[in-house]
Amino acid sequence: MSPIVTMKALLESGVHFGHRTNKWNPKMRSYIFTERNGIHIIDLQQTVSLLDEAYEFVSEKVSQGGTVLFVGTKRQAQDTIREEAERCGMPYVNERWLGGTITNWVTIQKRIFELERLERMRDSGQIDLLTKKEGLMIEREIERLDTRLHGIRTMKRLPDILYVVDVMREETAVHEANLKDIPVLAMVDTNCDPKNIDYIIPSNDDAIRAIKLLVSKIADAVMEGLAIRSKEAEEEELVEEPMPEGLSRFIQDDEELEDEVLLGESTLRHLGAAQKPKAKKRKLEEEDEEELQEEVEADKKEISTDIDEAKEDQAEVEEAEEEPAAEAETEEPEPDTAEAVEPKTDKAEPDEAEAEEPEPDEAEAEEPESDEAEAEEPESDEAEAAEPEPDETEEEQSEED
Repeated sequence: MSPIVTMKALLESGVHFGHRTNKWNPKMRSYIFTERNGIHIIDLQQTVSLLDEAYEFVSEKVSQGGTVLFVGTKRQAQDTIREEAERCGMPYVNERWLGGTITNWVTIQKRIFELERLERMRDSGQIDLLTKKEGLMIEREIERLDTRLHGIRTMKRLPDILYVVDVMREETAVHEANLKDIPVLAMVDTNCDPKNIDYIIPSNDDAIRAIKLLVSKIADAVMEGLAIRSKEAEEEELVEEPMPEGLSRFIQDDEELEDEVLLGESTLRHLGAAQKPKAKKRKLEEEDEEELQEEVEADKKEISTDIDEAKEDQAEVEEAEEEPAAEAETEEPEPDTAEAVEPKTDKAEPDEAEAEEPEPDEAEAEEPESDEAEAEEPESDEAEAAEPEPDETEEEQSEED
């Protein structure tokens, strides 16, 4: 999962700058990266991971119905705390922290009720009936209470999370939250004690840009949790609730009452002539209903007959398909007859072979032809004897010479 804030954004906002080395708290040693020019540099890798963890915690807690109290009374954080808390709809304290705001919430709530009462007197004009001095004193009291309690006027109960900007300055708020077991989420600088903080965000708590960046991310987590909560509430509303006994989900039509029940005798006399047509209409309606029922029954009968015919046709088709199969089964024994006939042919063939055996006699009869060929061979001998003729011609030529 991608981080909530990138390292580049933290560097640009100056979150990595700590306090001077001679004012540091040794308990913050694990969150310090290095020292440069007499100033400690905070390890931003730990800041990114711890901020992601705090973001998830706040989002989950708010989605379950929790509230976050933003606390930042130093000048660098007052405007940012007010803007971001109002944006996400959570209570805040950007002026002096009143002792007992958490541990003595009942008394603080009474002062909020007193502020509302004085404002109602001012709006209704009751102050104008008092003396000028009393009116001025009431105006001053309204202004003083409003500056101290304006951010927590909408808070109806103790918060579920306390978000603090400067731990050293808001030490009282952190102590009260620890007494009430409220988780504390804070921006902790190198000169602070992280012992009493549940979710530490090591960062610079003096730079306005750094405060604005981190407070805005916590406000985004609150808004994400509120969105999840509203979505779950909508889904719960969609779930059907069981209807109480005696109630119906459907609207029942009122029963029609006759005219005799609703009207008096005098009106019925005047409407006597009009009642007859109504009776006729009712009869006609009843007749129409009977005709419709008869038509429906006739249609049902036609449909049933069509279904029966279709079934009969299907049965005929199946029977027609079964007949060729039966014929094929009856014709299968034919190959056995052929096998029975084959032995007869085997027996007949040897007789034919025996009948054909005399053919070698013909071959013997033809043998004299070879004898004739042998008789003709002497002719070739005579030809050989006649070959000396060329010698005679040679002798004749010699004699002539």
